[in-house]
Amino acid sequence: MSAVPTDLRPTIYVVDDDESVRESMSSLLRSAGMQVAVFPSALEFLNYKDLQAFACVVLDVRMPGMDGFGLQERLSAMGRDIPIIFITGHGEVPLAVRAMRADAIDFLNKPFEDTDLLNAIELALSHLSSTSHERLALTELRGLYDTLTSREKQIMAEVALGKLNKAIAFDLGVSESTVKVHRHNVMHKMQLKSIPALTMAMQRLKGSSGISV
Repeated sequence: MSAVPTDLRPTIYVVDDDESVRESMSSLLRSAGMQVAVFPSALEFLNYKDLQAFACVVLDVRMPGMDGFGLQERLSAMGRDIPIIFITGHGEVPLAVRAMRADAIDFLNKPFEDTDLLNAIELALSHLSSTSHERLALTELRGLYDTLTSREKQIMAEVALGKLNKAIAFDLGVSESTVKVHRHNVMHKMQLKSIPALTMAMQRLKGSSGISV
C-alpha cells in the first residue's frame, strides 16, 4: 500500500493494552503511509475528541475494564459509524462469530501477517468510502428533489408508480399536456434519463428520508 498525500491519508486508531503490539502496528501502518493514533484502553479512545472521518479502528477483543465488544457497542450507541477490525490472541470461534454479526470488518488472530492486517484495513476503508459516496449521492438527490414544485413532486410520484400520462391527468384533474410538461421538467431537474431511473430515485428518496408523496 503506497503512501498518499497527508491530507488524504487515512487515520488508523489502534486500541490494545499491549504496548509492544501498539508499537509494532504503529510502525507498520506509518510505513504504509497511514496516520496512526494508539490507545491503551477503550476508555481512553472514547475520551478522544478528534476522530477523523476517513478512519478505522484496529481493536483488541480482551482488555482490562471495557473490552473490545463493549467499546463497539458504545460507539454504536453514540452513532459513531467507524469500521472496526478486531484482533485477539485467543482465537475463539464464538468471538469471531459475535464480531462479524456485529458488523465488524474482519477478525484477526494474533499473531497475524502484516499483509492480512493491511488487507483488512483496505477493505474497511473501501467500505467507508462506498458508504460516504452513497450518503453524498443521497444528499445530492434530495437537493434535486427539493427543487421540484409541489405539482412536479406529485407527477414524479405518479410516474414512479408506472401510470400513463392520461391516467395521471385524470387522477390530478389536469390536462394531459400539462402532465407532459411537468413530467419533462421533473426529468430535467432530477437529471434523469429514463423512467426506470426515476422509479429507482423515488425508491431511494422514500427509503432514506421517509418523504411523503
